[in-house]
This record gives sequence, structure tokens and C-alpha cells, in this order.
Amino acid sequence: MCLVMTVGAAAGSCITLSNGRRVRIRPLRACEAGTIRELFAHLSPRTRYLRFLSPMPTLPESVLRLLLDVDQQRRMALVAHQAEGPGDVVGLGSFGAVDDDSAEVGLVVRDDWQGQGVGTVLASRLLQAAEDRGFHRFIAHVSSDNEPIRKILRQIAVVVSARLSGRASELVFTRRLTL
Repeated sequence: MCLVMTVGAAAGSCITLSNGRRVRIRPLRACEAGTIRELFAHLSPRTRYLRFLSPMPTLPESVLRLLLDVDQQRRMALVAHQAEGPGDVVGLGSFGAVDDDSAEVGLVVRDDWQGQGVGTVLASRLLQAAEDRGFHRFIAHVSSDNEPIRKILRQIAVVVSARLSGRASELVFTRRLTL
């Protein structure tokens, strides 16, 4: 049985993007494997690589279990759905506690919804939800050629350190207080 949990301001928020399209952002429930699989099926190989830093033609069960391991306190994921039409999932943002103050974050947006502000809104909501739970430092592992996520971070975050390892950077950042 899958129970709907409302979690703060992130629950069921409907946002109108600058192009007039609308998305609904809500917490992911631990029983929503189908939602994750649906999103993954709509990601291009490049988007999959940029999110997972690995070519991933199929979603491994171990990654699926990790994404679904949400307790809404130390591990949380938010999904963005089309507000109109079939309500397809268009994005996923997640965080997992590293310690009592820091959380690792990940974000992915379907290719046909990229460049429309979904990632920025989803990332902002995710960081706010994490801060509401006591996390104030964030870590992201980002491919050196992932310019879209770097653009989002420039808008919503202050990078306090970056460490390059191969073609990926570990970015440590805080949420920018004003957008």
C-alpha cells in the first residue's frame, strides 16, 4: 500500500513556468518505482550520463532502490509532474544526508522539459526542504561538461569549494538566500 505523505511547502506545489507551462512538485513516495522508471525511460543517453556520471542504458535495481529509499527527513526526493494533460513525470531532485549538516543532492529533468525552468524550481524547492530539515551544506558530483546544472547552481547557490577528479567535480555549496 502506498500512502500519500504531505511534507511542508513542497507537497503538491503547482508552479507556472515562464513559458506558461505548469508543473506540480510533490514528494516522491517509497512505493513509486514506476514513476522513476517512467522518468528514466524518457531520458536521453546524454542526460542519463550527466545525472549518473556513467553510461546507463537501463536503470539498475540498486540505483532504483537508492532513489526510493526516502524517509522524508534524512533522505527525500521531489518529483515534478506536468500539471495538465497526462501528468507525466518531468523531473526528479533528491537529497541524502551525509552528516547532520550536509546532504548530497542530485537532479535530473526530462530532455523535452530542459531549459524551461523546471530544474531551477525543483532544485530550489529541494534545497529549501533540506534546509527545513537542518541541512545547510550541499554536495553535488557534476560532470565537467554539464553546463545546465552549473547554470542552475549559479542562480540558486553559492559554491564554497570545488574539487576536480577526472571529468567530474565535487561541488560543495550553500543555498543562495535571494534569487
